[in-house]
Amino acid sequence: MSADNNYSLGPVPSSARKGVLSLTMVMLGLTFFSASMWTGGSLGTGLSFNDFFLAVLVGNLILGIYTSALGYIGASTGLSTHLLARFSFGSKGSWLPSALLGGTQVGWFGVGVAMFAIPVHKATGIDTNTLIIVSGLLMTATVYFGISALMVLSAIAVPAIALLGGFSVFQAVESVGGVAELQKVQPEQPIDFSIALAMVVGSFISAGTLTADFVRFGKKPANAVLITMIAFFIGNSLMFIFGAAGAAVTGQSDISEVMIAQGLLIPAIIVLGLNIWTTNDNALYASGLGFSNITGLSSKYLSMANGVIGTLCALWLYNNFVGWLTFLSLAIPPIGGVIITDFIINRKRYQNFAEMEFKTINWAGIIAVVIGVSAGHFLPGVVPVNAVLGGALSYLVLNALLNKETQAEKSVA
Repeated sequence: MSADNNYSLGPVPSSARKGVLSLTMVMLGLTFFSASMWTGGSLGTGLSFNDFFLAVLVGNLILGIYTSALGYIGASTGLSTHLLARFSFGSKGSWLPSALLGGTQVGWFGVGVAMFAIPVHKATGIDTNTLIIVSGLLMTATVYFGISALMVLSAIAVPAIALLGGFSVFQAVESVGGVAELQKVQPEQPIDFSIALAMVVGSFISAGTLTADFVRFGKKPANAVLITMIAFFIGNSLMFIFGAAGAAVTGQSDISEVMIAQGLLIPAIIVLGLNIWTTNDNALYASGLGFSNITGLSSKYLSMANGVIGTLCALWLYNNFVGWLTFLSLAIPPIGGVIITDFIINRKRYQNFAEMEFKTINWAGIIAVVIGVSAGHFLPGVVPVNAVLGGALSYLVLNALLNKETQAEKSVA
């Protein structure tokens, strides 16, 4: 375990914990993603000015609360999402959430590589496949160095994206007469507010469920909550605002496309590259932890193998992006709901991971995910929220019914 600086099969020790600033940069690097700008562009053209901000702030507040709960658990225990899942799903039952979460992150990586290569091809004429291979392999190489590489990369990328992107959006908005003119714009094809909320929450629910993978390196649980709220409530909201402003002014929701339209080609490529790189390395890092839980192998090399797979599948994943988002919004949230619920009702069990004896499969967790997916699909309201609550509440009931022996042992103890 001493050689595993990713701590993929055990808790992060106190000696390896990191400071608030460096982890905040890592989490902002995760949420600074072009897909959020895409969604922001759709919302900006489908909602009025006030409704847009209401949807973005409420949606990201919900996302922030959900991810902060997972971040608190991660920092309290030092465990990754996949090791936490052993408590609620069982040692082998946790393979299901690990495969689902790990697989989706490989998918996000592939989408991200294509999202970099395609606009750069349009702007420069360089072959798309060449750009995909080169950028994909470069992004894969840096994940070898684990959380340290994420901190260095994010420390460079986050300020650059915020400053250059902010400047570009400011120029774009000023060119049409300022914010006052944007407030007058009315959507031609309005989006229902509940659908808008689902789009905001669903845009990052997959990566958000993996929050513990990163903030488990935090020194205090309260710091993890602060870091996570900054990343999802402030950072993700900023990406939505960038996307909405760009779409309203230039018809392009990705800030790099706006910058290209403004003649800022080199800054655009830099911003786009850093934007994708930070999120993609976070995705690969998390995917390696997931498959490490299943195989018992080092997450470092699994992450790199996943990078190669994601690169080869990049264009296919990109072309099926909408279907991918729909799948994520239904299948991922119940997993987080189950993990949070189990920690609340069985907190003492999490104090000594090394000596813990897990059930092989906890069917309460598996069934709760199925119910959560069904709640998200069939119940009216915000799909990801229904899925989280469906998974959490059903686990609370099912765990008590299906694990009466465990409950009896706890009461005797």
